[in-house]
Amino acid sequence: MSSEPSSNEVQGLRQQLASQRQALLASLLVSAWMVEARDPYTGGHLRRVARMAHALALASGSTPREASRIAMAGFLHDLGKVGIPDAILRKPGRLSEEEFATIKTHPRVGARMLAGHPLADLVVGVIHLHHEMPNGRGYPMGLADTEIPHDARLVGICDAFDAMTSTRPYRAGMPIAKALDIIELEMGQQFDRALGATFVRMGRAGAFDAVVGHSDEGIPLQHCPACGPTLVRTRSARAGDHLACPACAARFTWAAFEQGLQAQPSGEHALPEEMEPGLDRAQIEALVLDWADAIAGD
Repeated sequence: MSSEPSSNEVQGLRQQLASQRQALLASLLVSAWMVEARDPYTGGHLRRVARMAHALALASGSTPREASRIAMAGFLHDLGKVGIPDAILRKPGRLSEEEFATIKTHPRVGARMLAGHPLADLVVGVIHLHHEMPNGRGYPMGLADTEIPHDARLVGICDAFDAMTSTRPYRAGMPIAKALDIIELEMGQQFDRALGATFVRMGRAGAFDAVVGHSDEGIPLQHCPACGPTLVRTRSARAGDHLACPACAARFTWAAFEQGLQAQPSGEHALPEEMEPGLDRAQIEALVLDWADAIAGD
């Protein structure tokens, strides 16, 4: 009597393994989401970096599966910021040298966090090295040129571009055209030359217009009158729901207009439960499905 598993049993085991790996990915995405939620001015940053990294990877010759893996790493790249104190992460002004030195620890912290994780090999290079620069002046290791993994060089461009085009307490986000000019100027120094050229060409063709300033597909960030673009609308938001500005704790209500839901000031202070970091589970589930091929076992 044969002891070999049947084809149905093999298929069942493969499905079980796929489900387990997807659950592992979901837990990592939730962790990254909650880390991002600590900074009121970065709503949607992880998704934007992931979207741009996916597009740039495909345009640079990656297979769809590789592009999904790079996008996944892009979403997780700031995981190590869980170790940065709120006083630094949420500081409204520019950082001191000492504070910036603390910020520079986050790639190492992220890499240590993933040590031994079943999905670590897929993303840890980006998490650890996305702030390295071709001129050797990046961190944490001071690598140069091709010493820096391709994926980390790619995500580093997307991360920097989103930082430049996003509003901070001390400055407004710069126009897309200006950020692209900076990347072009810094090719071979701060940014990889070939990847930078491709990114600039894509950006000038409008490839990122619907990504910049958005927290989800077709959902732009909305403005708090006092703080700027800090209001994130999740896919599950409905007219009449309340939300809080994560920076100043002003209370808003979602109201239905012809152009969609708009955040309307209530003139009130947000309730404590409304200040809790939100989690868009629908977006997380969609990302897990999008990247399922990247984490599938061979």
